[in-house]
Amino acid sequence: LKNQTTGDIDDNKLIDGLTGERAIYKRRADQAPDSSLYQPLPKRLHFLFDLSMSMSRYAADGRLERSLEAAVMVMEALRGFEHKFAVKFSGHSGDSDDVPLIEFGDFPRNDKERLLVIKRMHAHAEMCDSGDNTIEAMKKGIETISREEADEWFTFLISDANLDQYGITSAHFERLEAIDRRVHTFFLFIASMGDQAQKLEEKLPGRAFACLDKSLIPRTLKQMFLAAANSSS
Repeated sequence: LKNQTTGDIDDNKLIDGLTGERAIYKRRADQAPDSSLYQPLPKRLHFLFDLSMSMSRYAADGRLERSLEAAVMVMEALRGFEHKFAVKFSGHSGDSDDVPLIEFGDFPRNDKERLLVIKRMHAHAEMCDSGDNTIEAMKKGIETISREEADEWFTFLISDANLDQYGITSAHFERLEAIDRRVHTFFLFIASMGDQAQKLEEKLPGRAFACLDKSLIPRTLKQMFLAAANSSS
């Protein structure tokens, strides 16, 4: 029985669960609704958000709003699926490569807690110094996420692609992917200085995505998970 709201996750619809679709479960007629045989371990997801000074300095183009909306979208999509997904949010900026937002096992339980996450993100972007820790943040995320067993591991970098001035090129991202091949790594560029985001998308096909329109964020997240599913098959 498919299109259920309880039971085992239907792998054909798994990606939809991360883009807001609730009826992603399948149930066998002879199984109890709370069966968890299909996925004994959660998938571990680490989202690393760009909270650098450029996010607030150039907020007029919508980059900070897109980043905050992506965070809300993920929190809403995964609400109620904590038994299937272990989730961490952190930020990166000139001040730090690891700004704590949500820790594994401590997913926001209500609107108030989700709002506090968004407020922390906005406040850090407003107050931090210039600089960049994009690569350092992603490196730490990849190295630490697989320390606990999981069904799969994912790291997502959300960035405004203000990278050229710090000498960051596609080669840096390619080296990140080689740290641990078990970890699915994705780069979501929600803004761009010139055509930096588009160039990275071309050089890192299936891993980097330029998404300058907030309405495309759900579709882009879905593309990322489809790419991960294809690479696992």
